[in-house]
Amino acid sequence: MPRSRLFGSLCGLVFLINLARIVFAPLLDVFITEFAIGEATAGLIVTLVWVGSASLRLPTGWLLTKVPRHHVVIASGVVLAVSSGLAATATTVRYLMIGAFLMGIASGIYFVSANPLVSELFPSRVGRVMGIHGAASQIAAVIAAPFVALTLIVDWRLSLWAIAIGAAVVTGYTWVTARNTEMPAAGQADHAFLRSVLSEWRIIATALAIVGAAVFVWQGVFNFYELYMQSKGLSDGEAGAMLTIVFAAGVPAFFVGGDLADRLPKVPYLLGIVGAFCACLLALTHVEGLLAIGVVTVLLGFVMHTLFPATDTYLLDTLPDSTRGSAYAAFSSAWMLMQALGSSALGLFIERGYTYDAVFASAALALAGTIAVLAVLEWRGWLPS
Repeated sequence: MPRSRLFGSLCGLVFLINLARIVFAPLLDVFITEFAIGEATAGLIVTLVWVGSASLRLPTGWLLTKVPRHHVVIASGVVLAVSSGLAATATTVRYLMIGAFLMGIASGIYFVSANPLVSELFPSRVGRVMGIHGAASQIAAVIAAPFVALTLIVDWRLSLWAIAIGAAVVTGYTWVTARNTEMPAAGQADHAFLRSVLSEWRIIATALAIVGAAVFVWQGVFNFYELYMQSKGLSDGEAGAMLTIVFAAGVPAFFVGGDLADRLPKVPYLLGIVGAFCACLLALTHVEGLLAIGVVTVLLGFVMHTLFPATDTYLLDTLPDSTRGSAYAAFSSAWMLMQALGSSALGLFIERGYTYDAVFASAALALAGTIAVLAVLEWRGWLPS
């Protein structure tokens, strides 16, 4: 069976994996009303999804030195199906948080095992296939808001049940496909987790320094985007449309970002993306009116989503076979933990009386300062490429 069929099943699974992470963002106002909670508690629910996504990435990296990548991918689908069903039955905030955390765990297990697998299935075009895989993931983010709006006609729990059933079906298909596909042997040389991580610490640290703070800020931005748009005077429908647009802009961004990552110097490319993100976020805090906000939203979504395939390509295309899985797991764990804290941090600032514009503008300026320092280090040749 050709590898392209397995790749197609992975694209289907990553769609559901990412939908499980994003689906909580358009449900925040529902949770605030349903469970009588504040913004900080609502933000904590989202944070737990991303903390869960970070929590088992290091153990998964170690597991990949013992178990084939596709076996771990299938296990992640099983965890997603079970945990989504658990969250769908939640009757208290604590119960919902447990389900959200477990859904996050499923995504962490998936990305640590599937991303190296995808890069090794097609080693001559890593950026391109990572872009396609990421675009499949991003489509889930695009449909999350309208998907939730549709399920709310019946019950918000329907959205979680749909993920659970879909995960069970696609995981079963992936298992059948993987059994009939010749797997790459690239990961077999990676059998010493700690030694692999320590040997690649400079590349891991460089990637975290460039993209870590950016995804921390982005996490707060997109999870509160609807509420932010409402604070700028947009109606509920317009605010929901803007959230959809910021994710829709990411679909072509994954294709373009992955393709450019194969062609451009990787570190300067990453620095340029983060710098452009700072400029877009700062512009968003100053614009008013539906049209102007819409234009900046498109630019913000496009620029930010080019960062993800570019980052994965930098790691997966630079790391050798003997360390790829372990080093990528270490990076991914730290990167996801940095992302996870963004939503609760923003919710805390908002509850203390700061405006969205003030918080986002300050974050953009601080991030720009960090990128300027890193650009000087790159110019001096001190960053590994």
